[in-house]
Amino acid sequence: MTKQTHLLTTTAAALIREPSSNKKLKKARYDSPEGKLRGKLDSCSKDGDLAEALRLYDVARANGVNLSQHHYNVLLYLCSSCSGNGNGGEKLDKGSAKNLGLERGFEIFKQMSIDKVAPNEATFTSLARLALAKEDPEMAFDLVKKMKGCGVVPKLRSYGPALFGFCSKGMADKAYEVDAHMRECGVLAEESELLALLKVSAETKRDDKVYEMMHRLRAAVRQVSEETAGVVEEWFRSERAAGVGEASWDVGKVREGVVKGGGGWHGQGWLGSGNWRVIRTHMDEKGVCQSCGEKLVCIDIDPKETENFATSLTSLACQREVKADFLQFQEWLQQHGPFDAVVDGANVGLVNQRDFNFFQLNSVVKQLQRMSPSKRLPLVVLHRSRVTGGPAQYDKNKKLLESWNKSGALYATPRGSNDDWYWLFAAVSCNCLLVTNDEMRDHLFQLLGTSFFPRWKEKHQVRLASNGRPELRMPPPYSIVIQESEQGSWHVPTVVGDDLETPRQWICATRARDASSRRR
Repeated sequence: MTKQTHLLTTTAAALIREPSSNKKLKKARYDSPEGKLRGKLDSCSKDGDLAEALRLYDVARANGVNLSQHHYNVLLYLCSSCSGNGNGGEKLDKGSAKNLGLERGFEIFKQMSIDKVAPNEATFTSLARLALAKEDPEMAFDLVKKMKGCGVVPKLRSYGPALFGFCSKGMADKAYEVDAHMRECGVLAEESELLALLKVSAETKRDDKVYEMMHRLRAAVRQVSEETAGVVEEWFRSERAAGVGEASWDVGKVREGVVKGGGGWHGQGWLGSGNWRVIRTHMDEKGVCQSCGEKLVCIDIDPKETENFATSLTSLACQREVKADFLQFQEWLQQHGPFDAVVDGANVGLVNQRDFNFFQLNSVVKQLQRMSPSKRLPLVVLHRSRVTGGPAQYDKNKKLLESWNKSGALYATPRGSNDDWYWLFAAVSCNCLLVTNDEMRDHLFQLLGTSFFPRWKEKHQVRLASNGRPELRMPPPYSIVIQESEQGSWHVPTVVGDDLETPRQWICATRARDASSRRR
């Protein structure tokens, strides 16, 4: 045997042994006292069994088992959960579970510090929840502030106990302090946090803060939940709301604010005086309020935002797709684009169909071509399997695909790819219409964030209603977002209704108008 052959044989043998060796190591870890404790504590966490978890902890401590960060975090999570909801398993009633969770939770964290086990974000969040159960939001806030000193980055959930605790106690200034700390750390409030801030602001008659939270809801949430809608309506119907606002205002300054903000709001404060008329209503197809007659506006998207979004989309796609395949598509798009519309072929061909329907897809393509200013075909994006197999093998469909291909209007995505990345990038980079009934809510689209993407989708997504003949439902000519008019009225969209099958519910809040008092 040559030296080289011996080396290859030895390497191969080592590679064969390696999986077996790894299995043995995993089994040894699993069978160790620490591994068995981890498995049992995880089961307790799943079942919400605080009593059994504490028993296991006490036995482990007595037997000298070394507890890891994971062990401690599971215990603290159970203590905080049970102290919050009072459910600690079959052996404990609600009151006992809450008291036991509070008592043992802080004791366990103290032991964690003695054992010099480093805390992480989950540790601090569980402790903050314990502080909230203790009705001590100040302690919860102090814990969040200590995270930075420990090199731990707080998350939105880390702030919840302090923020909600202060809000529930009516301590508005402390709640604003937590909110400011969040923003300094780059943590963005979502609807539940903004709702709590809106509610405490209304309750403490801080009309300036109510105004601020309304605009933050406009920017971050767009359509509000029923709970938020109820708080908004309650504010506008209050005596305090009736007593705030400018009876006369500088029309030029208000219009300047509208232009600067991109439309749909001015940010100059409450306008008008007297009681508000608050009613649930809906908009017609042109965006005219069916209660007050005011027309909502379509809010522009900054071209730079679109460009930045396309760049981030490329970056994400190249991480999750075969990079060479996606870059090849971008080159193809530069050569054949831009398009006036992009069609999610797989989705359109299956709307209200059992099997993929090329006739329905072609009907949509023809409608879009007729609508196009240049009368060119839209880009149809289909997975390769849709182009080569199934109904695509019929002669009529083959000819259709060939005609699209010759016209540079068909792109077949590679095997193993997710065609969502392709049709979305094409629509964004061409700044054109996108035809799909995909609501774009799954994990892929969550990666794109909650700020720009919903606004882009609202202005560009065309939906398909197929009741015999496919019918295109164009994007609304107005933005479905909280709008503040130049006359001081407010329109707040709710999540009730969808603008497609049933009218969306809006809150309309207006005041009596007196043209002579508006200008100064």
